Amino acid sequence: MIRRITITMGQARWRADLNDTATALAIMEALPLQARASRWGGEIYFPIPVEAGVESGAREVVQAGEIAFWPPGSAFCIFFGRTPASEGDEIRAASAVNIVGRIDGKLDDFWKVPDGAKVSIREYAEEL
Repeated sequence: MIRRITITMGQARWRADLNDTATALAIMEALPLQARASRWGGEIYFPIPVEAGVESGAREVVQAGEIAFWPPGSAFCIFFGRTPASEGDEIRAASAVNIVGRIDGKLDDFWKVPDGAKVSIREYAEEL
């Protein structure tokens, strides 16, 4: 079953699909969420009230558009470009992350999100 969420930052909104992992389910159960975004190169992350260990399949190198959960910081992460930990053209997290889903749409507007921007995540309920 595909679980959809809406991520809002300022005037920008994105739809995302979450996968069927235990961490993704825990995130769905914690919705709605509000936080302040932090930037780390081409990653936006923020703490959420979810606890999960490192799942099988967790990895450091991710793809643009992937959404992940970083267990050491209980953080929701959106990857859209190179981070300070990247080598070459790869996108690398600070350490292994649980991949929980993928952004459905263009990623360019994530570059415009400033540090400290308000973020809200809720279950998808309307067309973008």
